Amino acid sequence: MATKVRRKTSQKQIIRFKHKKRIRAKIFGTNEKPRLVVFRSNANMYAQLIDDTKAHTIAAASTSEKELNGKSCSNIEGAKVVGQLIAKRAQAKGVKNVVFDRGGYLYHGKIKALADAAREAGLQF
Repeated sequence: MATKVRRKTSQKQIIRFKHKKRIRAKIFGTNEKPRLVVFRSNANMYAQLIDDTKAHTIAAASTSEKELNGKSCSNIEGAKVVGQLIAKRAQAKGVKNVVFDRGGYLYHGKIKALADAAREAGLQF
């Protein structure tokens, strides 16, 4: 019989999950003003526009897409590209106003670069 291998959750992850839970209690996205969610891994950045009333993703962008192949992924330049891309896709769907969900991450570095790029491309927070 195989035994389960349990990975220990780091203290850093536990703190981020607590922040995320506190933020999500206050933020809610609608069809007119969806929630812009940001997730970053060690390799890539992801952004989604979510309508929480229907639990539906309106648009998404990430550095792992084929059209961004060869560009910088997990740095500030990659975050700027994802911010511009999500703003362009949101405007194509008719979305101008969003609620920003930083996902428990601190608002600096890559997260701030993504938000600033989305604002410059036309989204309003």
